[in-house]
Amino acid sequence: MENNILYTHKSLVEESKSGHRNSQYQLYELYVDAMYNVSMRILGTKEDAEDIVQESFIDAFKNLNSFRYESTFGSWLKRIVVNKSINFLKLKKIPVTGIDEHEYHLSENEQENIDLEPNIESIKKGITLLPTGYKQIINLYLIEGYDHVEIGEILEISTSTSKSQYHRAKKKLIEIIKTL
Repeated sequence: MENNILYTHKSLVEESKSGHRNSQYQLYELYVDAMYNVSMRILGTKEDAEDIVQESFIDAFKNLNSFRYESTFGSWLKRIVVNKSINFLKLKKIPVTGIDEHEYHLSENEQENIDLEPNIESIKKGITLLPTGYKQIINLYLIEGYDHVEIGEILEISTSTSKSQYHRAKKKLIEIIKTL
């Protein structure tokens, strides 16, 4: 079943495995913008995101023989970009904010009291104003689509910590949006 979604761009991937530079460039062109956006959402700095994306493509092409079509090429590459971005933040010593370490303690019923319809721009701006740890959780869960088990593995935290941080991040984001 070659038309399965897992085999998207299979011919380009196979030619790239054989070292064809033109095919590698075509894969790069197909995915560079999306991977930049992924890294940018995590890192927040244009230059850092560009560096991480370049390093990710280099690693991906070096390790292309390990790609086995267990996921799409885009998903495989995205995982490399996310891991490199998270590792970059760890090297810069920007920690994930622990739930007990953070100064924001919001009541449980605050979400029920929300009666505003935020627009996309206020949500984007609100996400940029979140503390780094909360921003990571929101981006990985809502935007990148990872579940809490995967987020726990990526950030080296427990699944329950990921869930509780997401819950608190969402409340903080709502609070920020209300002030915009």
